[in-house]
Amino acid sequence: MNIAVLIKQVPDSTEVKINPETGTLIRAGVPSILNPYDHYALEAALALKKKHGFKVTVVSMGPPQAKAVVQLALALGADEGVLLSDMAFAGSDTWATSYALAKGIKKVGKVDLIFAGMQAIDGDTAQTGPGVAQQLGIPQVTFCEHVDVDGRRVLARKQIDGGHELLEARPPVLLTMIMGKDYAPQHPSFLAVNGSLKKPFHVWSAEDIGAEAQYLGLKGSPTQVSKIYPPPQREKAAMFSGSGQEAVEKILELMKSEHFIGE
Repeated sequence: MNIAVLIKQVPDSTEVKINPETGTLIRAGVPSILNPYDHYALEAALALKKKHGFKVTVVSMGPPQAKAVVQLALALGADEGVLLSDMAFAGSDTWATSYALAKGIKKVGKVDLIFAGMQAIDGDTAQTGPGVAQQLGIPQVTFCEHVDVDGRRVLARKQIDGGHELLEARPPVLLTMIMGKDYAPQHPSFLAVNGSLKKPFHVWSAEDIGAEAQYLGLKGSPTQVSKIYPPPQREKAAMFSGSGQEAVEKILELMKSEHFIGE
């Protein structure tokens, strides 16, 4: 089987900067990392590669500096890397992003399994993975804790409220992964990083993947952000010492003074 893993470079900073005109994140000059949920998705795919010998291709969409997370995935064990990078993609919402990624996967070729993180930590929408499945017209299993393959059966353990359920699917299928205990994020060795430079790496434009301009970027995004901002910093907390009874009395006094409770 052939596996594609969708990965994203996300800001590694609490100093979020917003473009006031477009309502989008300003990523330039902000340290970036591989989206943690995508890291788990990658590890799930690599576990299947180790067990069954499958081929793993990583696909990302972003500016040229997003090459770093694709290169990291190659160093961790992926066989081939693809970066969709074009100014035409700038400002894409989850629908436009899903459209572009689906086009990129089609260009990759025959893909049996598609892994993605449950969500990205910079947007937390959890829409892109399911959106890709919708664009490709294939089934999806979300919030997966563990995935295995038995012949042509894909066996997924899905997290649900209060427990989990076991699902079976037939390829092609898309699976989104949570940060569960079954997969642990790894870090590549120096030799692995050096060896990854020899692996196939492609940078594709919108034209390369046959994407139509009206479905890309801000103009091709049916949803627009009206306002986005970092939460305000909280004031310094009040600290109390003493016995439990003394602390309770001080907290009650404070709550009364702030009119949270009556006298």
